Amino acid sequence: MSAPITRQPPIFPGNRPLVFRGSGLTHVGRVRARNEDAILTDPDGVLWAVADGMGGYGNGEVAADIVVDRISRLADDIPAESGLRSMIQDANHAIREHARAQGIAQMGATVVAAMIQNNIATIAWVGDCRAYLWRGGQLRLVTCDHSVVQELVDSGLLRDDERESHPERHIVTRAVGAASHVEVDISLLQLVLKDRLILCSDGLAACVSEDEIARIMTRPADPRSLCRSLAMQALDNGAPDNVSVVSVFAQEAD
Repeated sequence: MSAPITRQPPIFPGNRPLVFRGSGLTHVGRVRARNEDAILTDPDGVLWAVADGMGGYGNGEVAADIVVDRISRLADDIPAESGLRSMIQDANHAIREHARAQGIAQMGATVVAAMIQNNIATIAWVGDCRAYLWRGGQLRLVTCDHSVVQELVDSGLLRDDERESHPERHIVTRAVGAASHVEVDISLLQLVLKDRLILCSDGLAACVSEDEIARIMTRPADPRSLCRSLAMQALDNGAPDNVSVVSVFAQEAD
């Protein structure tokens, strides 16, 4: 697959009360032959994403790359919610057109993206990629999986601690490219100093428990070393799927 995209946006004048510095890491894991994840990092601290491709035979990695490529085209000053929805919908159309042209029955990707403007993070997601917020020693899941298992948990038919042993745990109910229109969920976060935001594929979330994630987040770290520690924990736990994580820290300006 292509290397992770690193966005190089223009630099605008003016100082912000906080700066957002981050890093990303993607790994094939211990079982899969191909890495069908893609990540987006932004040295200006605005735009971040993780996409997890589906379709096999290399089609998944193409779908993930299309999603990340479209999101990377967003201008820094565009309204975040409408911009993310538009680019994910554009990726949805591009994936379906590619599948039609290549005679592929089905391909797609799940995604979670964050756009940070004026200390507000707009989180957009489709599928079971996740966003977590670490604040004041507490870990909080920001997103809600679009999956069969999540629907069973929400309806009270399955306990939360049973989700990873359920035979349909990998089945998502939404994906970019799966239908002519994709429904994108949005959550807004007001970020404060020392917040840590992580975006990840289900290869991390399904392999590393929230207790383990929280334990790793308590350690002093920079964004790069945090990504590495989370990925290493997934590898230690077997990593049956590709593992991708992006971490973003809210810091004081230099």
